[in-house]
Amino acid sequence: MKLKIIAAIAVVVLGLAGFFVFTQKPAAPDVAFTTLQGETFRTADLRGEVVLVNFWATTCTSCIKEMPMLVQTHEKFAARGFRTIAVAMDYDPPAQVRAYVERSGLPFQVALDARGEVAQAFDGVRLTPTTFLIDKRGQIVHKYLGEPDFAKLHELLERLLNESV
Repeated sequence: MKLKIIAAIAVVVLGLAGFFVFTQKPAAPDVAFTTLQGETFRTADLRGEVVLVNFWATTCTSCIKEMPMLVQTHEKFAARGFRTIAVAMDYDPPAQVRAYVERSGLPFQVALDARGEVAQAFDGVRLTPTTFLIDKRGQIVHKYLGEPDFAKLHELLERLLNESV
């Protein structure tokens, strides 16, 4: 009888341990972003905000196609503690990035990843667009390969923005 109780407790403990291991979200890498304006900030500086980090390139047609929806998403949620950071890939010429940003009037921060260090830290990103959604605690909640389903993204943002830290 005692053996059955001990075995049952062990199963429950192992089940709970497995639950916490598999539901734990990975932390966003601690990297430095450098914007087109030369401003530098780190991932750790973003704690308390919900952050969308979008890796893109001016030569990527899918990236350019999704950019108006990223702008709309940013404008819809920015006042509530949401930040968008568009990270231009290392192979994208800075002058070309600046020209696109100015022409498009992007309302969010655009960072240059001149040495590819930010993309490497974010799971070795090479394909664009790739987007990471980070919660207020600095954990990666979702990784999108290609254009996100923006309706579902907005639902998730509503939830994340309403959560306390």
